[in-house]
Amino acid sequence: MDKWISADQAVAAIDDNATIAITGSGGGLLEPDVLLQALERRFKATGHPRNLTVVHALGIGDGNGSGLGRLAHEGLVKRVIGGHWVWSSAMQKLAEEKKIEAYSFPGGVIATLFREIGAGRPGVITRVGLRTFVDPRVNGGKLNDISTDDLVELINLGGEEYLRYKPLKIDHALIMASQADDKGNLTVRHEPADLDIYAVALAAHNSGGRVIAQVKSKPNEPFPPRQVRVPGILVNGTVEVPEQRQCQISEYDPTLSGEARGVVEVDATPIDPMRLIVARRAARELGMHQSINFGFGFPGAIPALLASQGRSHEYWGSVEQGIHNGDMLDGSMFGTARNADAILASVDQFDFYSGGGIDVTFLGMGELDEEGNVNVSQLGSRVVGPGGFMDITQGASKIVFCGAFEAKGLQVKERGDGIEIVSPGSIPKLVKKVRHITFSGKQALLDGKEVFYVTERAVFKLDPQGVKLIEVSAGVDIQRDVLSRMEFAPVIEESLAEQSITFERKVCSR
Repeated sequence: MDKWISADQAVAAIDDNATIAITGSGGGLLEPDVLLQALERRFKATGHPRNLTVVHALGIGDGNGSGLGRLAHEGLVKRVIGGHWVWSSAMQKLAEEKKIEAYSFPGGVIATLFREIGAGRPGVITRVGLRTFVDPRVNGGKLNDISTDDLVELINLGGEEYLRYKPLKIDHALIMASQADDKGNLTVRHEPADLDIYAVALAAHNSGGRVIAQVKSKPNEPFPPRQVRVPGILVNGTVEVPEQRQCQISEYDPTLSGEARGVVEVDATPIDPMRLIVARRAARELGMHQSINFGFGFPGAIPALLASQGRSHEYWGSVEQGIHNGDMLDGSMFGTARNADAILASVDQFDFYSGGGIDVTFLGMGELDEEGNVNVSQLGSRVVGPGGFMDITQGASKIVFCGAFEAKGLQVKERGDGIEIVSPGSIPKLVKKVRHITFSGKQALLDGKEVFYVTERAVFKLDPQGVKLIEVSAGVDIQRDVLSRMEFAPVIEESLAEQSITFERKVCSR
């Protein structure tokens, strides 16, 4: 059977009310954008398909309309179950305005759920997400009040609490690969990551659904069997897209795909001063020869900082997309690296993380509250999602959160060994209660984790007594610049308590 079809033919079989699963990660990694364009084109022309359910593990798009943004039309989509939403502001807006049902689960859980669906097992049973916003005792991953179905449940096994993320039937998988042969065998040998392509294809095929792959080309000669990532038995159709790019920044770079090693020019772009200050302090929590994970945002500056200090050899680094070591990229291409040591499927990577494979993780921090809870998944009314954040924090022994002390308008500069606050921020980030619990301080204490919260002016640590202030930067006044600008009173390290009392006495004597 000839599996080569056009993009329009590929999406013509998608019916109203279908559930589709999509591969991808920010920056265009394994993003089947031509298929998504064809689906958008069909909907605009005919009004169909309607009321789709869309499921994806990581962020899909470039932030400028590609990827998930192609599907952000009222009527086309009924429900989105996503691990990360930030690459499509249009889809975020539909969720905020309650025009679609919106759910967000941990990215690793969703990727693993595809595998479990394909294997015919009863969903994902895990401790990832306990006491966070995905726990049904909180809100079950529901991001607005029109999302009423319970897609996750609390269960007890052997006296221990777990969450069960329920399986669902996948009708269509839209995936991207490098090449396909005439049997439909797919290779991702030219891509910077494997992600969850096999798990997504397996879920659709074994649900009785269809798998459509977008590829750049046919091979001139058969590729070796070990380079087949998805066997043709799972694939119903392939669409050739000669203009397909490897990712947002490259049509094809073999140092990104691991096919060749090359000299990488040092990025001369200066790191934002705020991120640099936080990265320097956070990096002090790194021990020798540890397994380290770096998250998106503020922590993304740490690998470049360590490289500039000649310290890349001191640790084994990895990110959730399945990349190990190498020259890790930041910004929109976070999740890729040049000259990587290993590239795994993201499903396997998440198994490594949730099972305890990393010693220390450095992650971003949106809000922090008095119980040590952290929010990165919903900032204001904006749907963000956790990505791999929750899978990673569940398995890591030590967690170092990194972020600015305040938001909107904060400007600081380094002065000697300390900092000067040029202008304060107008939005507090250390709040009485976070809007969304992406990380549970209570669960972390129960699990015996070591947790730090690093900002440009102060460092805190999770303690059974509460969030403890353990360090203040030189040039920062503890009372004026820290305590008075928080919405809760932290426990204060004994050595710092005297500074606070002294300052208060000075004020009273004036």
